Amino acid sequence: MVPADEGGGLMRADPLTEPLDGLDEALAAVDAFDRALVHGLLRPQPAQAEGLAALAGAVAGTPLAARVEEAAGKAAAGAAGEDHLTALAAARTGVLGAAHDALLARADEAIGRTRAEESFAAERGEHGANLRAAARAWLCDLARAGWHGIDHDLVAQADTVVAAMLPDPALRRHAALLDGFAAELAASCPGAGLDRVPVRRWADLWARALLLTHRGAAGHPATGTATGRLLPLGIDLQEHQTAVQAQVHAVFEPADGTAPRLVRASVSAPKPDTVVGAGLWQLLRPRTALLAAFGEGRSMELDAMPVTAGSDLIWDDAHAKPGGAADPFATARVTLAGAAGRTTAPLDRHPALIAEPVLLEGYTADGDGDALVFDLAGHRLAVDTDRIPVAGPLTPEAVAASGACIGLLRWDAGAFRVQPLAVETTVRRKAVAVHAGAWAAGTADKNGAKAEKAATDAVSVLRERAGRLLRA
Repeated sequence: MVPADEGGGLMRADPLTEPLDGLDEALAAVDAFDRALVHGLLRPQPAQAEGLAALAGAVAGTPLAARVEEAAGKAAAGAAGEDHLTALAAARTGVLGAAHDALLARADEAIGRTRAEESFAAERGEHGANLRAAARAWLCDLARAGWHGIDHDLVAQADTVVAAMLPDPALRRHAALLDGFAAELAASCPGAGLDRVPVRRWADLWARALLLTHRGAAGHPATGTATGRLLPLGIDLQEHQTAVQAQVHAVFEPADGTAPRLVRASVSAPKPDTVVGAGLWQLLRPRTALLAAFGEGRSMELDAMPVTAGSDLIWDDAHAKPGGAADPFATARVTLAGAAGRTTAPLDRHPALIAEPVLLEGYTADGDGDALVFDLAGHRLAVDTDRIPVAGPLTPEAVAASGACIGLLRWDAGAFRVQPLAVETTVRRKAVAVHAGAWAAGTADKNGAKAEKAATDAVSVLRERAGRLLRA
């Protein structure tokens, strides 16, 4: 047992290490279906039929049962149409959603966190119906070919769909997903020569992208506004070959005096291959003042900022202004324990998307940077140092020497882990805080400044080349 404290620390670590009934069976059904996608559903073999049946069995007794059983039978016969493949993707998503809910409930038990129930409205209308249909046809062709059956011609068919979607703000998120997925597949062509396949990842991307082609699936409209004080906790920087995103986790204190709650604000940008490391911030800074405020250690005052039912702020600088000084560790110790947790949008209910802000104190760090563990009163919690971005001063060594940590509680590889966002450590006999997102507003750090300059040169060259193409 970790004794309760008055701050935002993890109250109990033992629930995180206890087995969860039914979890292994649910994930085994998903894995069986995912293996069926490896060789494709055009001419499925008996082992693939077993995988399809396993997924259908996992949703037996639910409203999806009859439709998924029919879809599994059609797919096993090599006759699955778009509706059948959509039903299978929905079943897979539903099973993972149930696993997500059970794991999140276990995390809430450990943290002592409550969360309000929210409803998510579906999007209206048939906006972009033709483009969504084209994307759906491509994704169904992928499922029939399988990951071992992909080639450059098949993967390249996504290019025209992505190009047509990107200019439309309402379709841009889906376009970015398709673009990134296609880029990963293209880098692995031809599939017949693959020794290893990222089975779970590609099935995740395929299922999500397929469901998003249907009306109502992407319903994340703003359901209200937020007015009050935003107190940042940390930044989770996520990088892909084609894009970069900074996700700011924060506590929001409403101006009307109601209870504080956890919120997120995200900013994304396309990313060329040549911009890496600290240079990533150059792509993101012009898009929001929030990163500058975080880098300067300030809060933000929000005025009618649009917010979704899942407490995702739809950031607009016109609805925010810099506030007073705000120390993330002070915020975590004073308000994090009483902040209500975010609700989760239907398509985001996946174990890999659990990311709960926590404050850990009183631990002992064991191991090295590659296999670091926090020992919390005899209960060991793995530290995911692989998620620490190179675009900041936080290092595994700083985490190993720390005495307090703001992090994201995640579930990965069959266990709960913590992703450090910031730590308190001692440098030259002086207590200092080291943040993963410390360079969001710029840096005087020698290595960071060098990477920034290299990125500036790379971006300048790319802009010049783009200008020449446009002038031509």
